[in-house]
Amino acid sequence: MRGLVRALSMELFGANLALPDFPRVKSLRGLGIGDSRQYADRLADRFDYHNTFYTREPRFDITDPPATEPGSYDFIVSSEVFEHVVPPVEKAFHNAFRLLKPHGVLLLTVPYSLAPATAEHFPALLEFGLAQVGGRVVLVNRTDAGQMEVYENLVFHFGSTGPALEMREFSESDLRAGLTEAGFPDVGIYSDDDVQSGIINSESWSLPIAARKGDFAFNRNAARDLVEQWAALRKQCREWGGAWWVRLGAKLGLVDLKPLLPPEDE
Repeated sequence: MRGLVRALSMELFGANLALPDFPRVKSLRGLGIGDSRQYADRLADRFDYHNTFYTREPRFDITDPPATEPGSYDFIVSSEVFEHVVPPVEKAFHNAFRLLKPHGVLLLTVPYSLAPATAEHFPALLEFGLAQVGGRVVLVNRTDAGQMEVYENLVFHFGSTGPALEMREFSESDLRAGLTEAGFPDVGIYSDDDVQSGIINSESWSLPIAARKGDFAFNRNAARDLVEQWAALRKQCREWGGAWWVRLGAKLGLVDLKPLLPPEDE
């Protein structure tokens, strides 16, 4: 989660900010797809952001988004979701691209390997359901050709909304290719460690990915939001610097006023 938030910070602000230090820019619109509350609530406080789920309200299906949504979002955040999307997963990548504004960015994490190709568990999935047979859960599928298939040894991932069936394990190369084919010209993986931020990658795979639709730029409203916050912080620093207990601490050598005051007020 720290790695995903760092990727979002770098893509939006060009700096590695801790989530509590994100500026409040309500003119930036974001979509969460099954995001954890550990960061979703903070994002909702900072941006015009709402989190969604596949199995409960507010519901959202990345394979069938509302017709009114294309070009609506500055960023989309999705953690551990695309491996559960019903095939073909390329449809989900294309929809994510269409949902973003021209400068938008998709931030995601999925399990992936360094294998040559993605392991698609149910490549001919069409009409399917889960059944309990002999104390085990199996998947029964009818293919487009009418053939019946039965799959055992299913893999489920357990999250805040319950068990979700793993449809595939991506390979890094296919993941990059799929996002590029969907239209993303810039696909990057945040693979470097950041010990100070508590980000130490134990492996070289399944790392946060940023798929950018275009060069990010703040619009006029977003720039205004940032300038207003800067002005408010500058005023607050002046007020802090003028407080009697801060001045007293400065005289005693306990407080350095330089970080609190603009240069002309030092």
